[in-house]
Amino acid sequence: MYDPTVARLTYRALLGRRRALILGALPLLLLVIAVAVRGLTGADDQTAADVLGGFALATMVPIIGVVAGTGAIGPEIDDGSVVYLLSKPIRRPTIILTKLTVAIAVTMAFSAVPTLIAGLVLNGNGQQIAVAYTVAALVASIAYAALFLLLGTVSRHAVVFGLVYALVWEALFGSLVPGARTLSIQQWALAVAHKVAGGDLVTSDVGLPTATVLLTAVTVLATWYAGQKLRSLTLAGEE
Repeated sequence: MYDPTVARLTYRALLGRRRALILGALPLLLLVIAVAVRGLTGADDQTAADVLGGFALATMVPIIGVVAGTGAIGPEIDDGSVVYLLSKPIRRPTIILTKLTVAIAVTMAFSAVPTLIAGLVLNGNGQQIAVAYTVAALVASIAYAALFLLLGTVSRHAVVFGLVYALVWEALFGSLVPGARTLSIQQWALAVAHKVAGGDLVTSDVGLPTATVLLTAVTVLATWYAGQKLRSLTLAGEE
């Protein structure tokens, strides 16, 4: 269920000069903020949780997920080059799973690793804050990559819809409407982080069992439906 050639082409598309700059900008900004905050305030657990929760998990991870998830397949559909890929004797689920694997790997590398480094800079992993948010970034990367890969498969405006979900639904409505937080990948990831950290510095509006089910369901269903849409693209091209 993994094709090295498809993976190589996807990595090349995602890590090209322009996308690499976009992917690297937010992690670099996070590290700059972490160094500045540590220099100004010293090591403080609450400050570390605020920075990692408010910027790393709430902003950086979903935006990187949008870039990696939609970029793994969206441009190929937009410019028609996906027809060449679909003409090869590769099973459609293999194409989707390979692209999802690459999108997850890229999202994790550009979000979870900087989150861990920033957490260590901020408070040296006091109360497991750095590890907790790193784990949250890892699990969120999987769900975001699957969701945004699906968007890249079904819509030419996937980046716009992805940013609307990440920055409007999760950040804006999630802060104003308590019920909206239940349908938030960020909150599901925070439930996992709360389990890792314990205490009250990391909290979530969703319980861990519910969060686990929802993270799994979104990842599996988004991946399955993306595969179905790719099948329909094949049929349309053959016709």
